[in-house]
Formats: sequence, structure tokens, C-alpha cells
Amino acid sequence: MTVAVLSDVHGVLPALEAVLAEAAVRAAELIVVTGDISAGPQPVEVLDRLLAEGERVVLVRGNADRELVALVDGGETRIPDPIAPWAAARLAARPDLVTLLRGLPHPLVRDVPGFGAVLFCHGSPRDDDEVVLVDTRPERWAEAFADVADDVRTVVCGHTHMPFLRLVDRRTVVNPGSVGMPYGGSGAHWALLHDGAVTLCRSAFDVAAARDRIAAGCDYPDVAEWTDYYLHSRASDLEALRVFGPRDGRVSAAGRPAGG
Repeated sequence: MTVAVLSDVHGVLPALEAVLAEAAVRAAELIVVTGDISAGPQPVEVLDRLLAEGERVVLVRGNADRELVALVDGGETRIPDPIAPWAAARLAARPDLVTLLRGLPHPLVRDVPGFGAVLFCHGSPRDDDEVVLVDTRPERWAEAFADVADDVRTVVCGHTHMPFLRLVDRRTVVNPGSVGMPYGGSGAHWALLHDGAVTLCRSAFDVAAARDRIAAGCDYPDVAEWTDYYLHSRASDLEALRVFGPRDGRVSAAGRPAGG
């Protein structure tokens, strides 16, 4: 069985289409999207495209998905990216999609041949907004995984937009990176689980053409700046690590990265 794992699409349809066009993804029996699907310039279009793939697509809730629903309901959000209220307003015109986002699971455990029980989550197994990084301290990993069943030997997360693959106390931990809002390198990042092996992947696409296409169909006032910054991956991985550091128990934050 082959499982393609996507995360943090953030409403960028051209990036999603680039991944879905990959031969390995077309052939995958299962596509799992580990959250933050719609908070971006094409929220409705991205969800419609994923739903068009039918039952082989499984969606997991991200913090941004949860907070978009809260905005539709008249609440507030902690998402630092100002595009979120705009995206929520677009989703409000599609009650079916709001209902879909409202009901997404977190976490989700599926049996994957070659891996056994695999836990898919967004931030961490216990919290869709928790930050765990490639160099998170062992004691924090232990806290984040405290309630994970012993038979789960693979955990797939997202949220930080930076791909990594590492061992944590005999468990394999995978972050596929971000499809639509990557930090540290442009392109759409994703992962493949096949035959007990994990492969981190990247799909290149024409960023300039994607930027123009998004701008042509999007009335978000700052869409040109948004697409330039995020699609070109203006934030480096080191900048993102500095920003996320305090949420991982480190000391100071600086810089702009707003996803997650």
C-alpha cells in the first residue's frame, strides 16, 4: 500500500495540483492531508479539488481549519496571517465545506501495511497547535507522545512547514513539510509511505504562473504580497526555527513566518 501525505496546503491550488499530478500520488491508494487545508487565497477551490479525489483522500484537522470554523461562527482566531478572516468569509458561502471542516478528526490512526498503526496529526498527537521541531528536546517529545498507544510506531505531523524525518525513542516521526507555504525552499513538499519506507518529496511548479493565476481569481487585497512571500519561500528554515523556538520552550522570537 502506498500513502501520500500532504500537509499545510493553505489554500494554494496550483501547488496542490502539482502534487496530485505526480505519478506516485496518482497511484497511491490513500492520500492523507494532515491539516491547515484552506487558510489561504483559494480556500474553496482547494477543498473542492481534494473532494474530487473521492474516498482515497482523508483529511485531518489542523489548527487553521479549526480556527476558520470559529471565524465563520463569529469567533476570533490566533492565526497570525491576516488572510484567515478573508478565507473564512469565502468558506461561509459554502456551508457544506464548513460542516466538513467542523467534523475533521484529530488525531487519526490508520493501519498501513509495512508500518502497522500510523498516527496522523497536525501539531502533535495531543494538540493541533503544538510545535515540535526536528531538534525538539527528548523530554518534550516524551510529553507530546505520552498518550500515544505503544503499537503506534510511526507518527506523521505537520504545522511547522519544514520537512523532516527522524527517530524519537524508537518511533519514526515524519513531517512532510508544506504544500502551499514552505519554509526553507520553494516547491510543494510532501511525503510518501510505501513498503515500510518513508520518502520526503518535493514537486516543482511555475511559481510566477501560479502567482498570476491566484491573483486573477482572488480579491484578497494583499494577494500579490502574500503569494510572493510564501510561494517563493522568502522565509528560510533557520528564520522559521527562530520564530517557532519559543513555542518549543526556547527563548526568543523574531521574523515574519506566520503559517502553522
